[in-house]
Amino acid sequence: MKRTPYRLAALLLGLLGLGLAAFQAFAQQEQPGVSNDSCLACHADPNLSMLLQNGGQLSLFIDPEVFAQSVHGQGGYACVQCHTGLRGYPHPSFQAADRRDLSLQLYAACQRCHSGEYQRTLDSAHEQARDRGVREAAVCTDCHGAHDTRQLTDAQNGALLPESRSWIPQTCARCHNAIYEKYLTSVHGAALLEEDNPDVPTCIDCHGVHSIEDPTTAAFRLRSPQLCAGCHTDPERMGKYGLTTQVLDTYVADFHGTTVTLFEKQSADADTNKPVCFDCHGVHDIRRTDDPVRGLQVRENLLARCQVCHPGASSNFPDAWLSHYVPSAERYPLVFAVDTFYKFFIPVVLGGMGLIVALDASWRVRRRLAGRRKPRAAPASPGQPPKAGSGPQQEPPSG
Repeated sequence: MKRTPYRLAALLLGLLGLGLAAFQAFAQQEQPGVSNDSCLACHADPNLSMLLQNGGQLSLFIDPEVFAQSVHGQGGYACVQCHTGLRGYPHPSFQAADRRDLSLQLYAACQRCHSGEYQRTLDSAHEQARDRGVREAAVCTDCHGAHDTRQLTDAQNGALLPESRSWIPQTCARCHNAIYEKYLTSVHGAALLEEDNPDVPTCIDCHGVHSIEDPTTAAFRLRSPQLCAGCHTDPERMGKYGLTTQVLDTYVADFHGTTVTLFEKQSADADTNKPVCFDCHGVHDIRRTDDPVRGLQVRENLLARCQVCHPGASSNFPDAWLSHYVPSAERYPLVFAVDTFYKFFIPVVLGGMGLIVALDASWRVRRRLAGRRKPRAAPASPGQPPKAGSGPQQEPPSG
């Protein structure tokens, strides 16, 4: 009789465990109305639509083949993993003022699986624009799509797929078409979109992916030389095209780069009127250096660039610019010869002057020390004839 409470407790625990196991098994089973086939039974109809509050019609058609080819379709994801509130039918009431309002209400579903990327967007220029009331600022589905999301990176190493590089500027063009048109004519854009060159930058290489920074800030401007240096100091990449990798070193060594570097370290948010890379080379419309219209190897083009900041610059003003190359016997041999001469001449002159000063100082020190060591004669007493050799001797008077 004393063991009855224990047996009862054990029985209750056993029943509870069986109940939990049955619940988990039930939850893991596909629920009625939530398979993709169940959803597509209605949403594969091209005529399915809903009325928006502004009077417009929103198509609810989902192409099964398009979804099957998407990264989510290939991964076996279910519709209700994003549309979590639509497990039953009829669906709960949903209202949207217009198509944009619909996107703004639904895009946050992406954070359930992509929380890291979603959190980074909260500090982006797009999020800041929406905070200012710009409804059109991009959200997840504007760039990645909703039911046609494509695979952009290698599943093994996370690297951007080659075909994704050309797709990215075309995606950005949906909102930034004017910039895209300039990019098409640039040395970077033409190489990427016409030649499929993987060495040139696409939009995200300069602006970032999800945490896109406002490029109009002083901080972005001061940091922009480092962005350009990411590619232009790479020996392997620049070696293919015969371009110098000394662009950053030569820039930082001159007056412009030194000033910009000081501003970046001391006052990253302070404006400076000193030029950075894109002030001379352009932003989205960068041309080849030998381009007859904009290339900076053309003397007239270079002078025109200099005169933007130096209105009084004469025709020989840009002659001192060495095109980001360090002088050598092959490039700018005269400058190299003068530079080499002064590398030896200045140390020899300064070293010789230092030697003369050191010898003079040592002579003075030795003279002073010698004077201190010489014994002094004792003074003679009154009426006492001086000692021999202690002073001038007078001859006795003659006769």
